[in-house]
Amino acid sequence: MKQLLILSGKGGTGKTTIASAFIKLADAKAYADCDVDAPNLHLITGWNTEPKKTDYYGLPKAEINLELCNECDQCRQNCRFDAIKVEPHYKVDPFSCEGCGVCEYVCPAEAITLKPVVAGELMLYSDGEKVFSTAQLKIGNGTSGMLVTEVKKQMKSVAADAELAIIDGSPGIGCPVIASLSGVDMVLIVVEPSISGISDMERIINTAAKFGTKTAVCINKYDTNIKHTEKIEEYCKKQELPYIGRIPFDSNAVKAINNGQTIVDIDCTSGTAVKEVYHKTMSLLFEKGGN
Repeated sequence: MKQLLILSGKGGTGKTTIASAFIKLADAKAYADCDVDAPNLHLITGWNTEPKKTDYYGLPKAEINLELCNECDQCRQNCRFDAIKVEPHYKVDPFSCEGCGVCEYVCPAEAITLKPVVAGELMLYSDGEKVFSTAQLKIGNGTSGMLVTEVKKQMKSVAADAELAIIDGSPGIGCPVIASLSGVDMVLIVVEPSISGISDMERIINTAAKFGTKTAVCINKYDTNIKHTEKIEEYCKKQELPYIGRIPFDSNAVKAINNGQTIVDIDCTSGTAVKEVYHKTMSLLFEKGGN
């Protein structure tokens, strides 16, 4: 299975719009949405069936047994996350607790235990031919990287024989992006021509380089700032990075997404441009002698 990961250094670049178009063009049998904090690929991939849902357990949370608690205050004094409250009895704030276990260790009355907590939900769509893996992390939980790993495992376990898997990653360079990068064959970075877009592009390129992953770049909404578009193209040339095309700003793209369609489902300029980017990406991904 060849795994193509689509990333952007920042949100709002059109990463998911391009990922959904690639899935449609490739008629992909396996794909995943690894933006577990705010998944939205399911809105435009046309699934009418309910997914198989599985609880995801992240880090445990501390719980205080008030019948055993002698209110010695050791737990509160030693909690570096300020998760122990006294209102009026000792209580753990689950949104602040990191499950480190210090409070359990220092409690002389053994009144504190770490309990497993559901931190999110894995979802798997499958019709016997195609597989779509995604998840939703619950508010206040910080184990997004671990959940991304589970999303990828879930996809591969069901669609191990698929020739191609397309993965829609998270914005930024944090834990979910690092987990997404692990084991993929190629990264396509979607950049917007803005100052923040260029800065974040450089950060995600450097992150991908640490994994030794083949990387290519395309520019979305290139015509909103030609000067910055040219800067991005020059940067790719200097860094000897494959630059595989421009996609114009297109108001019809918004209409398509709002109708639950991809930009290649309608006749529009962005859809025409993304087809060329798709073919260049596939050639680079499956090139002879490639990784």
